[in-house]
Amino acid sequence: MAQTAASPHSLATASGLLLGTTGACMALGTLIGWALGATALGLLGGAVVGIPAAVAVVYRVYTRAKP
Repeated sequence: MAQTAASPHSLATASGLLLGTTGACMALGTLIGWALGATALGLLGGAVVGIPAAVAVVYRVYTRAKP
């Protein structure tokens, strides 16, 4: 049986990065929206910014991984 090199990152790592980054952007957007008097729009803006930011974070982490 051939042994394959284990990936330093798992699917749980990717999903955690996606959820964490999106959640952080949404929280920050909500705080900014609350300060400006438009909490719902801040939450929406945070989600819109958070999704591509989360994909970029996962891409950076996985491209730096050494197999």
